[in-house]
Amino acid sequence: MRVTKVSGGPDEGSGDSLPGACTAIAYVAGNGAIFLWSPQAEALLGYPAEDVCGKPAVDLLTTREDREAAVAAQVRHTAGQSWDGVLGMRHRDGHEVSVAVRVRPLLSREGQAGWSVRAADAREVKREEVDRAILEALFGQSPIPVTVTDTELRYLWVNAATERATALPAERLIGRRIGDDSPDSTSTIDRVLRRVRDTGEPVVDFKVHRRLASDPDREHVYSASSFRLTDPVGRVLGMCQMYIDVTDGYQAQQRLALLTEAGVRIGTTLDVMRTAQELADAAVPGLADFVAIDLLEATVRGEEPAPGPVAGEVAGEVHTHRSGLRSIRGHAPEAVFVVGETVTFHPGTPQVRSLATGQSVLVRNLDADEWFAHDARRAEKVREFHFHSYMAVPLRARGITLGVATFGRNQDPRPYDEGDLSLAEDFSSRAAVCIDNARRYTREHNTALALQRSLLPHDLPDFPAVETAHRYLPAAAHAGAGGDWFDVLPLSGARVALVVGDVTGHGLHAAAIMGRLRTAVHTLAGLDLPPDEVLTQLDDLVIRLTEEDPDCEGATCLYSVYDPISRICTFARAGHPPPVLVQPDGAVEVLDDIPPNLPLGLGGLPFETAERRLAGSSVLALYTDGLIQAPGWDIDAGLDQLSRTMAGPTRPLEKLCDAVVAPLLSEHRSDDAALLLARTRVLEAGRVVSWELPVDPAQVAHARTLTTRQLASWGLDPLTFTTELMVSELVTNAIRHARGPIALRLIHATALICEVSDGSLNAPHLRRARTGDEGGRGLFLVAQLASRWGARYDRDGKTIWAEQALSPVGAPIPAM
Repeated sequence: MRVTKVSGGPDEGSGDSLPGACTAIAYVAGNGAIFLWSPQAEALLGYPAEDVCGKPAVDLLTTREDREAAVAAQVRHTAGQSWDGVLGMRHRDGHEVSVAVRVRPLLSREGQAGWSVRAADAREVKREEVDRAILEALFGQSPIPVTVTDTELRYLWVNAATERATALPAERLIGRRIGDDSPDSTSTIDRVLRRVRDTGEPVVDFKVHRRLASDPDREHVYSASSFRLTDPVGRVLGMCQMYIDVTDGYQAQQRLALLTEAGVRIGTTLDVMRTAQELADAAVPGLADFVAIDLLEATVRGEEPAPGPVAGEVAGEVHTHRSGLRSIRGHAPEAVFVVGETVTFHPGTPQVRSLATGQSVLVRNLDADEWFAHDARRAEKVREFHFHSYMAVPLRARGITLGVATFGRNQDPRPYDEGDLSLAEDFSSRAAVCIDNARRYTREHNTALALQRSLLPHDLPDFPAVETAHRYLPAAAHAGAGGDWFDVLPLSGARVALVVGDVTGHGLHAAAIMGRLRTAVHTLAGLDLPPDEVLTQLDDLVIRLTEEDPDCEGATCLYSVYDPISRICTFARAGHPPPVLVQPDGAVEVLDDIPPNLPLGLGGLPFETAERRLAGSSVLALYTDGLIQAPGWDIDAGLDQLSRTMAGPTRPLEKLCDAVVAPLLSEHRSDDAALLLARTRVLEAGRVVSWELPVDPAQVAHARTLTTRQLASWGLDPLTFTTELMVSELVTNAIRHARGPIALRLIHATALICEVSDGSLNAPHLRRARTGDEGGRGLFLVAQLASRWGARYDRDGKTIWAEQALSPVGAPIPAM
């Protein structure tokens, strides 16, 4: 084996020791014989000392070339030179061992020459040299900071990357406690490293936040790992730490998390203002210390803004509506305007530039005097609260500018950068879509409400049968306008119809269906049909609507007729909640004995009715299910609440209405609520008279006489002539065309009502009489003289009725 020379002079080399834990030592005399042999040498080659001492060292060499090299080394010894190399040596068991040797000349006191030979397994030497080179490269050239600490967490060793990261040389770090160079993260590092030291369990990827002296304005985030260092017997020597700067990835992850959270938090409702506030809430504190959302007035109203940026506003002021506000300080003392106020932005401000161009404006270093030169109040707030960085981002969706979002920093020392602006634009883009959806919904909701209000009664007139009060509470904007309705309709004979209904569903469609049903109820009430027949006709109508329009899901209705003369109220309901009755003494009863029947639109079964005689000054409450199914209530709980509220002494109906709906005044109400209260009245016996008349033409004159006498007693003499004429015509028609018995009834209520009943079911017809006809003008005269007239039917026949206003001047007699 060839000798590899690694050093050639007496002063060359790094020392006598070879790398490795076990270095064999032998001493060779000047004659080449071995005279000292260490135990390590025995372990390396297998020969005990007694087998090799006194024998030539070259006998251990395996090849002629190695023996020649050894002889040459002896020659060099005379010149006092050292040499290192690798030689092939024979192991005692016969195999060759590659040995790295280090030969140094020796001189005894007597001047005799010799050699000191240190040897080790060449493979181990090579491996340790490679390991040492790798470690030196790793610790010297690695871009990753690596540190070694003792058990008290003091630095023992740091690499060059640590020096660069901390901007401190190694001599200033060695001996200091870990974390002293970054006090803001000391507690985290200390806790983690003590756990590694005490448990022996390594940790990987724990986050350490540091502000470095080399970059004080930016917080760096490191992914740190640590493991325990022990000696061969398990004694803890310290810990090794490695740090990877993951600041950019961490910030990207944080931004993604903020964006994901914003996607969940923004757009939970279809309310424009609520959505704007959700944008402000989602951005603080992750993106901003202060956020203000300002929408154009058209956006808030649900109107369609002009497409594109806010045209023509570059040189002028822009007026917006403050719709969202959030501050890291809680009550937002930095704000010049609060939510709900009109905000004016002056020319040159970031907001006006953003609205005018449709582009975001990033102000890294905010100068109040530069940006808000024409707005002293806002400039003062900027200086007072030390705003240093600013972003104005337009809220745009479908090519329409809806408003502007302002993001500001005054506590976070970092100025905004392009990454922050990109995140703010993502926030604003998502929010703008939600705001636009809410705006469009608001427009539809407002349209539905306008339609709904136009279809519902505004002011109910005073009726002789009942005193009424009502409330209508639309659902919250997110739920949509509903199809609830109520009505109080005058009927013949001073009676009144009390109606309440509810169309299934919400929105314009429900409001339109409600309008059709309400119109139908008016028509059916005008025909004076009984309650069960009214519901039957409505049921047929809803079935037809369902066939025509699959979106029509049906309706519920309660129809009742109250007669102030008999005090009987007849009820019929189609799947609707039962009415609540309050007696004059304050006792409350839920009239759930009224047959519920099926909702409208299902068909198949007749509608049953129920009658109840009511005392005067009783209060009936008719309502829709939105009144008793408020959030947190079931139907039974809602009925109990309604009953408790209505119970007690007599109160004005308006105050009672307010008390009933007070628990429902919530922006989260999911359904419309309609309430109709009616306090019953009773017509005194002296205001109603009736007579039975034989079927005899002579009774016409007698009927006129009875009428004249009764009107005189009521003090209604001015109405005598017209009333006599109407009574004469109606009684004459009954005698000629119907059959007995015939009855005449006069009712003195808010109008004078004349009724003639007979046993015939033949319908009267108003027709135009020819010039030569002797008859056919009776009903025409009645229609001309009466304010309104009609016919109603029952089991025993029909009744023709006519009303006249209580006026001191009689109606003129029409020309014949």
